Amino acid sequence: MKTAFITGANVGQANLLVKSLAADDWRVFAGVLPGAPTDLVTGGNVTVVDQDVSNTESVQNSARIVAEKLNGHGLDLLMNVAGVANIAVGVLEAADLAQAERLFHINTFGQLRVVQAFLPLLRKNAPGSRIANYSSGAILANPVGAGIYNMTKHAIHGMTLTLRHELAPFGIQVTSIIPGGVLTGMSANAHENTKKTWAMQPEPIREIYGPPLGNVMMQVLPDMLEKTGSTPEQALEGTLQILKKKKWKPMEYLGKDVKPMGVMRRLLSDSQLESMMRMTFKIPAYKG
Repeated sequence: MKTAFITGANVGQANLLVKSLAADDWRVFAGVLPGAPTDLVTGGNVTVVDQDVSNTESVQNSARIVAEKLNGHGLDLLMNVAGVANIAVGVLEAADLAQAERLFHINTFGQLRVVQAFLPLLRKNAPGSRIANYSSGAILANPVGAGIYNMTKHAIHGMTLTLRHELAPFGIQVTSIIPGGVLTGMSANAHENTKKTWAMQPEPIREIYGPPLGNVMMQVLPDMLEKTGSTPEQALEGTLQILKKKKWKPMEYLGKDVKPMGVMRRLLSDSQLESMMRMTFKIPAYKG
């Protein structure tokens, strides 16, 4: 029986992945934020483990619990899925640095904490064990108004690339899963959420950035998510296909909207890709 630990499993993609792997005869440890609502319970092939990825002690304790349950055996798979999006939203000039630090503690340092705590268990099952760190299609599109989130996901991919070198001698594969928009709770009500976050920006910032970018953030980007985003079921199937691959690439693209961007990334120069993104997002050019 293969073993896996999946973070952020209370709801969303990680939750569906726990259920799917458990049904496929994996022994799955589901990391769940303490107190967060979830339909997961310990039983059968699933073991629910309290884990707050923003807290080092909590992550280390979750690793100790898993090690005890495995009774000397190791892990085959670590899925670093936990993350949030709707924090420190808005143009970078007005970014709340305290909220930005909070987002990094969850999205970026959270994944690093988990990697550090669980690598000893993954080495026990090496060669052949794997780590999948969830980054984002944002690192290809670089959407306006999501700069801090984008920074956290770029950092995750940077961590992944280094881990690929550091863990290659042990036969541990690592990849960045690059999901596009998925129509889940984190991305629900995109139009309403962007209006709320825009209203929270300082008035001088709204006056400066509103004319050129207000429509991009409040209309174009939410429209694209609703039109091209994947359903949770489609995203789950894509993830399972990635897990079946014998050899992982540095980036594994997930979603019907992000896969074309991956192709363009290989074919176009950085400047060409940037120009295409600006046309897609309808970002106006300076007229001087």
